[in-house]
Amino acid sequence: MNVLLGLAGSDESITALRRTIERTDNVGDELTVAVLEKADTDRSQEEMYRQAEKLLSEANLDAEIERLEGDPGASLVNYAEQGEFDQLVIGGGTISPMGKIQLGSITEFVLLNAPTTVKLVR
Repeated sequence: MNVLLGLAGSDESITALRRTIERTDNVGDELTVAVLEKADTDRSQEEMYRQAEKLLSEANLDAEIERLEGDPGASLVNYAEQGEFDQLVIGGGTISPMGKIQLGSITEFVLLNAPTTVKLVR
């Protein structure tokens, strides 16, 4: 399977990266990591790029890493439309005090607009 992972600066994104690397290693998927530009996160795009390189290297996986500029949701959906990806993976979603999942604006945009199956990792 050809998998695209959208990587923003959140803890959920790092969890999604780790789980996707594990799955890729187990089943032999082709993986592309798209590092999103997002100003209101704890980690910069460059820091997330280095984190992706480190985790992929530790797992001895050869995956393409791309930096996407502009609006995170739109740039990820546009990139997914240009490629032949079977699945788009994103991290996101928190649990409200009432036990319901709350989606951020990027996650919601991607879920509603992606041209392919979306896997949400929480």
